[in-house]
Amino acid sequence: MSHTTPSLPAVTHVLAVDIGGTKVDAALVSLAGEVERASVTRRPTGRSADRDEIARNIREAAVAALAAVPDARVGAIGVGSAGPVDLPSRSVSPLNLPLAAGLPIDEVLGGLVDGPIRLALDGTCIALAEHWRGALVGCDDAMAIVVSTGVGGGLILGGAPIPGASGNAGHLGQTFVRTIEGDEVVASTLEAVAAGPGTVAWAQSQGWEGETGLDLAAAHAAGDAIAIAAVSRSAIAVGQAIAAAATLCDLEAVAIAGGFSQVAPDYIDQVRAAAETASLHAYARRCRIVGSGLDGDGPLLGAAALALQS
Repeated sequence: MSHTTPSLPAVTHVLAVDIGGTKVDAALVSLAGEVERASVTRRPTGRSADRDEIARNIREAAVAALAAVPDARVGAIGVGSAGPVDLPSRSVSPLNLPLAAGLPIDEVLGGLVDGPIRLALDGTCIALAEHWRGALVGCDDAMAIVVSTGVGGGLILGGAPIPGASGNAGHLGQTFVRTIEGDEVVASTLEAVAAGPGTVAWAQSQGWEGETGLDLAAAHAAGDAIAIAAVSRSAIAVGQAIAAAATLCDLEAVAIAGGFSQVAPDYIDQVRAAAETASLHAYARRCRIVGSGLDGDGPLLGAAALALQS
């Protein structure tokens, strides 16, 4: 008499979790990269939220996403988080969540699925998403950056994500760029110069009376000289930083995501021109600079791609 061992049902999905400064999103994503719309769940985070509240909301978002598709067989969890992260300790310390510094991801999400929990910087996840289903498909040496309320990024080299020693490789926002302020050349971080809040603040210092990035986009479209100068200042700084990254890492392509990258129709064109001007070597000038090939699901797709590496 022979005995056979019943086979377990095949994995059908992974759980993707994206931890940001104002919210956490969670969803189930199929192995083919389809986000289960019914599972998309959001909970607040925020600078004023305490550690327990943030941990509870992260777990609640994950639990709700899992409950939305009860027949799914989930094989892993992928977590992308605002940085810095600490892969050796498997914790996160998002700058905009100061009360959650050192939050241990395994404790927060442990026991939810029968499979591993993978953690990465949100910039690394965006790079994975662009490489999997976006503008970087087929590029083995590339970078993705996000220009929004901050500036982040992630690297794909040799076809694989590069997390670095602590998990924070690719954080382009903390590189230095040069701007001309009156008669002076001033060095500052890319994030301070090029992100939405910094660009709005600079425009206001020049006499512009708007308040938000959306206001700046409208003023730019209307031909306001200060708004045009502010957007150009941001794009030039991003181009300088990309030129440095392309020179250092010999990149094939860079994809630019994030809401502020859409502040003007020609923003990517301006970045491209600035990068070419700032690049000394021909191989760096060959780096292709494009807009994101993803929609708003990019962060979740990146976390899912991370989980699928399991």
